[in-house]
Amino acid sequence: MDRDQKVTRSMPSQLKTRAEQESQDMFIEGYFAVFNQQTELWPGAYEELAPEAFSETLGNDVRALINHDTTLVLGRNKSGTLELKADSHGLWGRVKINPNDTDAVNMYERVKRGDVDQCSFGFNILQEDVDYRDDGGIKWTIHKVDLHEVSVCTFPAYAATGVQARKAEVQQHRERQLQQRKQQLKARLKK
Repeated sequence: MDRDQKVTRSMPSQLKTRAEQESQDMFIEGYFAVFNQQTELWPGAYEELAPEAFSETLGNDVRALINHDTTLVLGRNKSGTLELKADSHGLWGRVKINPNDTDAVNMYERVKRGDVDQCSFGFNILQEDVDYRDDGGIKWTIHKVDLHEVSVCTFPAYAATGVQARKAEVQQHRERQLQQRKQQLKARLKK
């Protein structure tokens, strides 16, 4: 997979809203990624995040977006309106909602009502292991990422470009296997 290609991954989540009465601050919080949980990208192809995947990237200039739209910024860690931390479960985040931003308040209200409850994150894969299984399946374990953004999503983009790149990688592997089998068969026939 091309390491320069930004990919996104999504998951159902338990996003919650919280309002602090004394300060009247509003927050959207929850897990944007979960560790050690296989996700089936398509039948027989799985991906999993290792617990160390975010350990070197949380200092990045990360934005919280609405539906991966860079014009709809909910928060940013550099400005203190996005808090991210990795714990034993996954990548947890809390976004402080700007009460003067109607898009942010609208998203807060949608999460509060349960109309929106999914999230996603955008990243580059820096280090991963690939396990080509004997049954024809494949599993990627992602050990290190370069995180760019987390998103509160109406329809997460899990099947976007990252999965298509994974499919192309599997197809290339299968073609290499086929070529190897042909070479071996030719060698046996020459004997």
